[in-house]
Amino acid sequence: MNLKHNRFSIKILFLIVIIVLVSLSGCVSKDQNIKGEKEIKKSIMSPDFSLNLPSWTNKTYHDYERTEVFLNELEERFPNYVEIFSIGKSVLNRDIWCAQITNEKKFGEKYDCVFDGCIHGNEWKAGESCLYLAEYILINNKNASMRSILNELNIFIIPLLNPDGRESDERWNENGIDLNRNFDVHFGRLRSGNFPLGNLFGGFKIPVIHHPFRKNILLSEYSTNCGRKPFSEPETRSLKLFMESLDALAFYVNCHTALHGVIPVVNVDYKPEFFVSQQEKNVYNHAEDFVSSNSEYSSFHVDDVSFSGAGFAHHWSFKELRIPSFCFELLSMDYEPKFGHGRHDHLNHWMQTTLPIFMFMLVNREQLYHWELPTNQPFLLPGIPPDPI
Repeated sequence: MNLKHNRFSIKILFLIVIIVLVSLSGCVSKDQNIKGEKEIKKSIMSPDFSLNLPSWTNKTYHDYERTEVFLNELEERFPNYVEIFSIGKSVLNRDIWCAQITNEKKFGEKYDCVFDGCIHGNEWKAGESCLYLAEYILINNKNASMRSILNELNIFIIPLLNPDGRESDERWNENGIDLNRNFDVHFGRLRSGNFPLGNLFGGFKIPVIHHPFRKNILLSEYSTNCGRKPFSEPETRSLKLFMESLDALAFYVNCHTALHGVIPVVNVDYKPEFFVSQQEKNVYNHAEDFVSSNSEYSSFHVDDVSFSGAGFAHHWSFKELRIPSFCFELLSMDYEPKFGHGRHDHLNHWMQTTLPIFMFMLVNREQLYHWELPTNQPFLLPGIPPDPI
């Protein structure tokens, strides 16, 4: 009996030890899981609490001179993050200023990206959006997620690609050429509303020919002068040479007004000069889905739009550099009629509407560079984007 009793006691004791060990193990595991969950939440949420918006007023517009001052002030305020230089000259010998924004203390290979505006000089808010983005990034340089962008990217911002047109408040450059028809892709197509005339007799300009009886489709009531040949203009040549000098371009955004949407590279219906692969279409369409779900802007899937092409900058960069390239049309035709010469109010509203789209591109720099689906979601401040007006 004693032997059986001892064996039974040992079994009970062994069972108790196992229960205690399993219980303790479970407690440790649970504590570790809870700690891990807290760390994950902290890493996602805390870096972006300190974001701020630029303190612009609704009258903070920048002509050529004020743009120079603005960029130089950014360089003075943020000497470790900003370098200002000229990529070339306009017809009237104005510098085409560019701001390179990056953490200059962070060495090593980085992706490149380009934002430009005012290729049409009367589309003011296109240029303003570039300046707004520059300041937004820089004033938030201590923010962890923004630091990641600054550490891994060279962000090149060209706010006034057409400085002469901005000064004269005209769509075309000083030669009367529509610069966004002067690129070597689908160039000079009459069916696209272009005519390759150029500048006559060294100074006589014919920027546009009106067709008062042909108003059935968008842009068809006039034809625009695209220049005598591709890259005939100093402004487009400057952009071409600059973008070709970059080694690791992740994406390009060409800003305009006022079609109220983000337009990717789309198929053309007559003699297309490039092919868009299925993977490239998937990337574009995924980006367009983000636009339609997270901003007030319309989106255009690659296969939803077809036209005859017209020498666009973003089509050229896709064709020649094979990078994700977008045309971003701020505002709307109802708000700013006749492609400029419209209303210049509610500036802060329109600038804030750009942030979801710009930040989406920036946080997906690596995916876009590799033509992978851009699945990263940018953190946005409450109230961004603002309600439509």
